Amino acid sequence: MPRLTTADISRSALFAALIAGGAFVAVPLGPVPFTLQVFAVLLAGMVLGPRLGVLAVIAYLCLGLLAPVYAGGASGLGTLLGPTGGYLLAFIPAVVLTGYVATRGIPSIPRLVTAGMLGLVPIYAIGATWLGVHLGLSAGAAVSVGVLPFVAMDVVKVLLAAAVARSLVSLPLGLPAAQRDH
Repeated sequence: MPRLTTADISRSALFAALIAGGAFVAVPLGPVPFTLQVFAVLLAGMVLGPRLGVLAVIAYLCLGLLAPVYAGGASGLGTLLGPTGGYLLAFIPAVVLTGYVATRGIPSIPRLVTAGMLGLVPIYAIGATWLGVHLGLSAGAAVSVGVLPFVAMDVVKVLLAAAVARSLVSLPLGLPAAQRDH
């Protein structure tokens, strides 16, 4: 595995900040708020790839243990391990999966959309399961409150992230996702 460069760390830090910024757009929808974090996490995977994307997500999660950067300005271990913590922890496999799929082949819109849609799977599966366990909900109830209200807007986030990622990787910025496995 190649060593991290200053540019790698800076790009990951930028995306960690973007994820944190997405948490401040929080609209309560029952026990799980609507935020722009999913957009930022998927975009990180699409642009940074799995290696630097996971660094960005882990940096964000660690920062949230100390600073109020989780949804609605929350922070701390209690939030990370609380009812919605599964969604936060699911950002790790989501960014890895999104980054892996996005960086295999030419960065076309269909490939990026597929990567983003696949990235939603661990967010929904882990997040809703965690929520259901914490709140004592049946699987159906957990999906009703923790997945269904978000699907339409998350599809829009995937489409937007794919469009932004496609634009970014086509620029001469030296982004990791621009050096793809073909």
